[in-house]
Amino acid sequence: MPADASPRPTIYDVAQRAGVSKSLVSLVLRGSPHVSEARREAVEAAIEELGYRPSRAAAALASQRTRTVGVLIDDFHNPWFVELLAGLRSVLDPAGYTASVADLQLDAASGRNPVDGFLAQHVDALVVAAEPAPGALDGVGAPIVVAGTRELGGAQDADIVAGDDELGARLATEHLIGLGHRRIGHLTGRSGPGAHRRRGYEAAMAAAGLAPAVTGEDGGTSEEDGYAAACDLLDGTAGVTAIVAGNDVMAVGALAALRERGLSVPAEVSLVGHDDSPLAAYRYLQLTSVDGHSREVGAAAARALLSRLDHPDAPPHRELLAPELVVRASTAPAASV
Repeated sequence: MPADASPRPTIYDVAQRAGVSKSLVSLVLRGSPHVSEARREAVEAAIEELGYRPSRAAAALASQRTRTVGVLIDDFHNPWFVELLAGLRSVLDPAGYTASVADLQLDAASGRNPVDGFLAQHVDALVVAAEPAPGALDGVGAPIVVAGTRELGGAQDADIVAGDDELGARLATEHLIGLGHRRIGHLTGRSGPGAHRRRGYEAAMAAAGLAPAVTGEDGGTSEEDGYAAACDLLDGTAGVTAIVAGNDVMAVGALAALRERGLSVPAEVSLVGHDDSPLAAYRYLQLTSVDGHSREVGAAAARALLSRLDHPDAPPHRELLAPELVVRASTAPAASV
């Protein structure tokens, strides 16, 4: 070591600086909920001051863990996952875990099974934010945390953290009804979140005595799918004045379909998305959207995962986060009001 180089700080240095035990520092690094806020802040401050970086190799040897987590998502193109991953990393990184991400669609196109790939890496656990093929999760052996409302087989005992998609779609539909809209269409797709959001839309329409108009049930949830579903809706349903899209990306596709027909948003047709992704807040779009708190879902999923690793025999964890509607410039009162 050069004469002017400082020794690398150790976990003992952190404990001494924070005035706590080494065991408590370890609990903080693992993201354990069993630490008081004051002590957690003291440890985090000591880590920052000392520039401490956990030794992942040593941790893996000590715990028989690789300290890696496999994250399975549906589509890198959907910005919903940006916030989810940020939430996951906000908890996993300080605990010394690395997230390895696989896109289910990309791997399926190349004939690879991403779950097998994760198991070959000996990941400690899986976060599933996608809907793999039936049986893909059977016999995995590693703990599974499901992020979002997913249609899964073979993971009935998994921990689940999700936003309340059904309530979110109800909020979006009730918002439009409150603005005087009566002919409100819904764009959906094949997915667990899509099914829950469709039910929320239909429930709100039924409660108001209005007839539902749903398109896209057999399609996907991409921008192109949103465009196709919106075209079907506009061509098959007369007088539509508002649309609830299955997600923000589908809403962008719907916007293209509306503009092709010379319909302005929101003067003639109001439009609502879902997920409140970064896309929704772009100044050019200013899309009203349902915030399912994706970042919080990710953070809560990571905490559930770390807790499961520490307590493998605990009962399954179920957590549902209440959504909020974020109103922007894409919705307005119906023209007749």
